Amino acid sequence: MGLFERYLTIWVALGIAAGVGLGLVLPGFFQAVAGLEIAQVNLVVAVFIWVMIYPMMIQVDWAAIKDVGKKPQGLLLTLAVNWLIKPFTMAALGVLFFQYIFAPWVDPQSASEYIAGMILLGVAPCTAMVFVWSQLVKGDANYTLVQVSVNDLVMVVAFAPIAAFLLGVTNVTVPWETLVLSTVLYVVLPLAAGMATRHLLARRSPLAVGALVARLKPWSIVGLIATVVLLFGFQAGTIVEKPAVIGLIAIPLVLQTYGIFFIAWWGAKLLKLPHDVAGPACLIGTSNFFELAVAVAISLFGLNSGAALATVVGVLVEVPVMLSLVAIVNAWRPSVSTPRA
Repeated sequence: MGLFERYLTIWVALGIAAGVGLGLVLPGFFQAVAGLEIAQVNLVVAVFIWVMIYPMMIQVDWAAIKDVGKKPQGLLLTLAVNWLIKPFTMAALGVLFFQYIFAPWVDPQSASEYIAGMILLGVAPCTAMVFVWSQLVKGDANYTLVQVSVNDLVMVVAFAPIAAFLLGVTNVTVPWETLVLSTVLYVVLPLAAGMATRHLLARRSPLAVGALVARLKPWSIVGLIATVVLLFGFQAGTIVEKPAVIGLIAIPLVLQTYGIFFIAWWGAKLLKLPHDVAGPACLIGTSNFFELAVAVAISLFGLNSGAALATVVGVLVEVPVMLSLVAIVNAWRPSVSTPRA
């Protein structure tokens, strides 16, 4: 394990501090970078995410993907957690905290908007960052790709009706530009680039793929830290202006994330999934597709609404919490016993 990976939590903590500090000192710069977006997808963040997931995409063996269908349990776990459990537990936690536990400190209108934002996060399972978490837990790259792809297909038909049901509104319009652009930027194009690279390297030498991935891994971590700096820099003003509100929203979001993870992990153990499939399966459900959640929150409730703020808080808590879950998955990796002589 390299220097970056060994002390990843420290680097992320420094990235968070640097992002908030730079965001306060250079607000104009971060506003300009934040404006470089199409359909709520920030192009600079997209570049850094590309840097993160490109090494994993090189490891995808297209010929081996056909074998994923022979082991469908991991896919079934991902779909069950993401669509039958996560949205409803998120809604339940939102109601519990903001209509009861936090009721003395939050007015009813704001509370309902915070709950709405949480629900939108719960109905938008992650796409791009899953590849990062899978790489950090040494997940099966081929299986992870199929898990994400199938999940995205289900999201096309399930997101709007589940969100509409839980929000109590008659119609939720899916921001197709955000959904399609994110899928193309974070899955299709990196996968195509990774497959082309793998094909060229495989023709040169059987060891060339592994050698390139090893050289690129530090850059993957650099991309993660740069993404953290940008995300916290974008929201530095909000963090300083509304720390109490952000703290209140973060509490149920963190509980939800850990709760979903342990439910998924229990399911993985019940299904006896191999560790390199179980890890990514659990992390897909705990992570969120925040671009989609933010876009829908803004379209339904407005840019300065509590719902939009709640989705932003989801962005802020995701990386530190997910890194702790990555550490748990790695700590629970089965040890390989050395055969006796």
